[in-house]
Amino acid sequence: MMRRLIWALAALPLIAAAPAPKGAPRRIVSVNLCADQYLMALADPGQIAALSPNARDPDLSAGAAKARRFAIIRKPGEQVLAMKPDLVIGFPDGAGGIVGAPRGDWRTLGVANAESWGAIIEQIRAVAAAIGHRDRGEAMIAAMERDLASLPRVGKAGVAAYYQRRGYMTGTGTLVDELMGRAGLTNLAAIMGRPALAQTPLEEMVARRPDWLIVESATDKVVDQGTEMLHHPALRAIPRLRLPQAWTVCGGPSYVTAARSLIAQINARRAAKRAGR
Repeated sequence: MMRRLIWALAALPLIAAAPAPKGAPRRIVSVNLCADQYLMALADPGQIAALSPNARDPDLSAGAAKARRFAIIRKPGEQVLAMKPDLVIGFPDGAGGIVGAPRGDWRTLGVANAESWGAIIEQIRAVAAAIGHRDRGEAMIAAMERDLASLPRVGKAGVAAYYQRRGYMTGTGTLVDELMGRAGLTNLAAIMGRPALAQTPLEEMVARRPDWLIVESATDKVVDQGTEMLHHPALRAIPRLRLPQAWTVCGGPSYVTAARSLIAQINARRAAKRAGR
């Protein structure tokens, strides 16, 4: 259910540090949206040969604007071999190639969806080491940890449901669940004992009446039946917190941005309520 924005870390000095050391890969291809985020944040621009097919999609990629400067692969199975990369980041197979492509003479590094802050740290270190920029990886982690530590304290903020099109609710063991905890929220899915992703009928959501609904920003407009249900009159009384899906698809550099936004929205709602608005 993958589906925007500029992340702050893209402009930090740590990205513009010394060039890749001798022996570092010179032609890196990303075939994975999550790998795109780390590669653009950590590599020298000249090291990036191409990014994944969705890298420029603002609904999916937190680095869509920055990705416009790089080449995009449309058909990984056909294009990667011709690019002659020395490192492919994303979906390696056991033979050291790309699924659907002939075996290539390149190194591979897998990058999947990170479902926790700890997993994000591991991925930053793995990518930074693979591309020859361990120092940038550690600097990024340190900067993100400082930003997380500086977030306002919210205390207990109530029960929330991350409710998506077609009635899917995000459960525990996910990045969204962890972000909710950072914002002082209790995940309704945990109370209901739901798995990482499960459909929850509109009637059940209304009956549970969480304090908040967290929705993707893209669902503010009705574009099909899947988004229409999120605008049902029975849900209108539940306050909404909005996040671009691109901030939560992969975690990575946008993790802090998502946490900051959730907390800011909760505090703004609380302040408005105290002011009687």
